Amino acid sequence: MTVDATQAAVRRGRPGYDREQVITIAVQLFNDQGYDATSVADLATKLGLTKSALYHHVESKEAILRVALDDALSALEGALDEALAAHDVAIDRLRHIVAGAVAVLAAKLPQVTLLLRVRGNSDIERAALERRRSFDHRVTAIVRDAQAEGALADDIEASVATRLIFGMVNSLTEWYRPGGPVTPDRLADDVLRIALDGLDRAPRGES
Repeated sequence: MTVDATQAAVRRGRPGYDREQVITIAVQLFNDQGYDATSVADLATKLGLTKSALYHHVESKEAILRVALDDALSALEGALDEALAAHDVAIDRLRHIVAGAVAVLAAKLPQVTLLLRVRGNSDIERAALERRRSFDHRVTAIVRDAQAEGALADDIEASVATRLIFGMVNSLTEWYRPGGPVTPDRLADDVLRIALDGLDRAPRGES
C-alpha cells in the first residue's frame, strides 16, 4: 500500500498499517512540523488511530526517530564501505561515495531530511550526530588521499573541501523531488561535475 493509499484509508475510517507505513508517515510529519513539535497525539490523529493502536506498531515517538535516523545513516555508511571496497584510487573512491550519497538521498529523502535537521536534543540525536561526524571524518581522509595523489588541489583544507562537497549534496533535500525530470543518476553526474570538475571550460587565468 502506498502512502497515498494509506492516507485514503484514514479518510475512509478504515486505517490499516504495517510498521513501515507508520514510520514513513511519521517521518513525513516530523519533517513537516518538526520532531519536537510533533506529539504522539498528533501522529495518532494523522494516522486515524488511537494511541493504543499506534503503540501496537511502534514503541514510542523516540523509537520512530531512532529507526529513521539509523536507516539514513546505515545507507550512507554502506555507500562509503562500498566505495572503499570497490576502488584503490582515492579519487575514484571519492566519486563513488559522492554518487552513492546522492543515490541514498534520492531513495531515502524523508529520512535524510530528518537526519540533517537533528540538533542533538536527545541521546538518540547525539548518537546520530556522532555517526555523521565519523562519516565526515572518513570522507575527509579520502579527500586528503586524493590530494596526496595529485588528483585534487591541495591548497584547500581537506575538511573544508568535504564540507563544501557535502553541503551541495545535502542542499538537494531542499528542492529535489523523486519522480521529477532529473533522474538520480543524472543528478549524481551533475553534482560530481560541479564539485570535482568545475564548470569553467577555460584554463585558469583566462576570462
